[in-house]
Amino acid sequence: MSLRLRLTALYTALLSGVLIFFSAAVYVLLSYSLVQQIEANLGQTATDILVASQQDMSSVTPPRIQLTGNVYVQVWGLDENDETFLITTNLLALEAPFDEANLSGEERVFSTVFLEGARLRVLTVPVTLSGREGVVGYLQLASSLDVVDRVRSAVIILLLGGGSIAVLTAAIIGYFNAKTALRPIERLTETALQITRTDDLSKRIPLTEPPSSEVGRLILAFNETLERLEALFEAQRRFLADVSHELRTPLTIIRGNIDLIRRMDGVDPVSLEAITSETDRMTRLVQDLLLLAQAETGRLPIARELFELDTLMLEVFQQAKVLAHGDVQVRIGQEDQALIYGDRDRIKQVLLNLVANAIQYTPAGGTITLSMVCEGEEAVLTVADTGQGISTDDLPHIFDRFYRVDRARRSKEGVGAGLGLSIAYWITRLHGGNITVESTPGEGSTFAVRLPRSMEATQPLGR
Repeated sequence: MSLRLRLTALYTALLSGVLIFFSAAVYVLLSYSLVQQIEANLGQTATDILVASQQDMSSVTPPRIQLTGNVYVQVWGLDENDETFLITTNLLALEAPFDEANLSGEERVFSTVFLEGARLRVLTVPVTLSGREGVVGYLQLASSLDVVDRVRSAVIILLLGGGSIAVLTAAIIGYFNAKTALRPIERLTETALQITRTDDLSKRIPLTEPPSSEVGRLILAFNETLERLEALFEAQRRFLADVSHELRTPLTIIRGNIDLIRRMDGVDPVSLEAITSETDRMTRLVQDLLLLAQAETGRLPIARELFELDTLMLEVFQQAKVLAHGDVQVRIGQEDQALIYGDRDRIKQVLLNLVANAIQYTPAGGTITLSMVCEGEEAVLTVADTGQGISTDDLPHIFDRFYRVDRARRSKEGVGAGLGLSIAYWITRLHGGNITVESTPGEGSTFAVRLPRSMEATQPLGR
């Protein structure tokens, strides 16, 4: 069953339930009200008869009272054997009591009886006279329920007929309303099918509904999903192209050196060294890709231990001085003390990647500054350089895989594959922190790594 039919069925069922409930309530209340009016009429008539009667059962007679045409009266007396006998009635040719079962009680009783095909509401009133003990007779008044039955039948027909028409009308209106409401979803489905058939993720669903409506939010969410999918597929395409390029260069070098060795009919140390170098380069590339894939999926093994972040920064500082070869000055800026709960080796890898990146893009004579400060519950490590800086167009992409600011250096010796910053980004994320960058072209860049501090140690740490 389609959603349109299900919604229509739901609307119809709800309306039917409401109509049945209110129809039953109207029917019961109307019946109760009519019966109460008849009982009130019978009770008032009985009171008038008893008040107007004399002190003798034989004088309890209806002709002295102005009776309603729908009220019938019988007066029954008791003989010396407590047997009832009819004294008077305004219903000719009927000598049987209206309700024989209640001609023995001592309280007023209402009852419903069937008498000669008619349904009657009967009031039985025991009669007592002053100067005499006990009940001396009974007054029975009856009123036909024919009017009540006719009104009930008319109400049932009206409720059933009107309810059926209302339900049918609601079903038709609900069907077309559901069709109108679901039309944007049909367009969404058609667009999704077109995207599936043509593999064109650039298509978007036109926003024909208010953005705050349910359908409008659905269209916006679907368009946002398409946008993200398009970005992911584009990133995957670039990733495959970059991997192919990164692997093609070392493979070409290896094959060229192998051909050279074959032509020389001997082992050439230079060619073997080139083959080894390119093999190591491909190995590092594959290892970095594996590490990045594990980090992005959250499956990267992360050790959990306390370590001193300032001590780790000093170790990276010493290694950075070696990597700079004296061409770039590496120095320590502000230094606080902090404990970090995480993987020491992974955080060191993040800092080394940032330092290597700074050394690579800082010209000779430049300066690289490592600093660490505590800000609230975070420790902030910064790596600042006085290099060429990063343009505003490149800043949003520097943490993407295989992205390099200076694409002209792609084949330069010692230049990586463009995975270092991506690895640093994901390792920082897995430690509950984040990494940001500020850069001014021609003046330099500053990378900031924010990590949550451990509060287990409150005393200052020693070296």
